[in-house]
Amino acid sequence: MNTYTIDLSLRPTTFDLWHVCLAGTAALLALILIVVLVSVLLGMRRCKSAAPAVVAPSPAPQPEVKIVEKIVEVEKIVQAPAPEPVVLKEATPDAALQLLSLLQKEARFIDFIKEDVSAFSDAEIGAAARVVHQGCSKAVSEHFTLAPVSKDPEGNRVTLNKGFDATSFRLTGNIVGEAPFTGTLVHKGWQVTDLRLPKLTEGHNAKIVAPAEVEL
Repeated sequence: MNTYTIDLSLRPTTFDLWHVCLAGTAALLALILIVVLVSVLLGMRRCKSAAPAVVAPSPAPQPEVKIVEKIVEVEKIVQAPAPEPVVLKEATPDAALQLLSLLQKEARFIDFIKEDVSAFSDAEIGAAARVVHQGCSKAVSEHFTLAPVSKDPEGNRVTLNKGFDATSFRLTGNIVGEAPFTGTLVHKGWQVTDLRLPKLTEGHNAKIVAPAEVEL
């Protein structure tokens, strides 16, 4: 049996095909090992980058407290102010009776209106009316001062603005809407600016507007 002894310390002195194949194989294995190591390192890096980050647990949402302001509507019933009571002035009958007495004294006014004129002609009534007119004009002029309410001539167009005195102007016709009103002055009106009634004696009976006359 032949025995072969290998001395590892020896260096080859020749470089044949065998050595070329051995060197190429070693280089190829080394290259494969390097490729495998690089692949493993890249895979580990990709795994780390793809791994989901650990998300810290978010705190549980606290219940939101909302302060709701409740509006309560209170209906307050306010009573409308009571209208001011209308104060009615009681007319003193003595002055009216005194005026009626003056008209009777100066114009026989009561006799004229109490007379049944149906039996008289128009001419006779006209003659009597002239006497009554003259006497009434004298009595009124002597004890009253009269002036027209409106200074405008009758037939003119006038305008009554808002707040006009309803006791001084009376509206007639088609009254629609609110003031101002524009219309035709039909009558200028009259107002008393001065009053001169004679004074009555104590105990005078004003109801006797015309005493009975007795001729002796």
